[in-house]
Amino acid sequence: MINNKRVTRADVAKHANVSETIVSYVINNNRYVSRDKRERVESAIRELNYRPNNVARTLKGKQSNQIIFIADQITNEYFSRIVSNMDKFAYNHGYLISLCANRNSQEFVSQVISRQYDGIIISSTSFPDEYVQQFIDANIPLVLFMNRRYHNIPKNVGIINSGLYSGARECVKHLAAKGRKHILYIDRISSKGTKSTMDDLRLSGFVDQMRESELEFTEKQIIAGCYSEEEVEAEIIKRIQDGLKVDGIFGRNDMLACVAMSAVKRMNLRVPEDVSVIGYDNSSISRFCSPKLTTMEMQQEEISHAAIDMLQRIIDGREEDLKASFKTNLILREST
Repeated sequence: MINNKRVTRADVAKHANVSETIVSYVINNNRYVSRDKRERVESAIRELNYRPNNVARTLKGKQSNQIIFIADQITNEYFSRIVSNMDKFAYNHGYLISLCANRNSQEFVSQVISRQYDGIIISSTSFPDEYVQQFIDANIPLVLFMNRRYHNIPKNVGIINSGLYSGARECVKHLAAKGRKHILYIDRISSKGTKSTMDDLRLSGFVDQMRESELEFTEKQIIAGCYSEEEVEAEIIKRIQDGLKVDGIFGRNDMLACVAMSAVKRMNLRVPEDVSVIGYDNSSISRFCSPKLTTMEMQQEEISHAAIDMLQRIIDGREEDLKASFKTNLILREST
């Protein structure tokens, strides 16, 4: 490990036993490099905490003035609203913000590190802890939205608790108050068929409240690992046809809740008379579907402001007040 001096590409090349040209190719990702050499270079970059172009930036006397926001679903209306709000606050601080889909790969992490962003904000249920740690080791100011439980987060990392866990519990309580005893949970869609774990705060909030409310609960009441909305709809219909009792449905977002309503209607069941349906995020679709969707709303503008303000404090070297928590608000409409 090299200490007390700037780490150069030559240091990385020596550590990885490759040429500086190979290091450059890996960093810029503009030439083919064999897997073995690429892995050695990426390992050396992590071990040495190398940050490319640091000297050039210092000589210019300026930062990149760029913040990257990494999210699972960049087409989701919730994320577009969050980015829109963050963009206003970031611009006032002199930054431009970029939205980027999480690609869950070592190459993606290396690319982000090499581009020298002034700060990173992550809102992801699936971005591995080891990749988060690489951003931390690279000394990049970082703010995490608590969509899931993270482990061993350093004090200099910002934490935004947007109320997902408590909000999910409130959704179950609301359905239970309506007399619903057989509640189905619709998990996220994944192109890889990935299922959420109990570290996911929406899922764990659902499960914990189902148990606390002493409602019937089995794994059959969670629909997960679907690749598309069509597959979600088909799976709901199949489970009801197979005899699963369903009188309430909780979609982890509004789109999935609307998909669930479509499935229920195809089974000639009425919403909310036969099945109550609730969503999450208070997106536009919740107001214009039929019946209008009951949903859980987050404080998007306040959350966005807190994330940018927190990131600025980290950039400035001020490590106080790096945690913020927000409450959710139940929006009652016709579907429950």
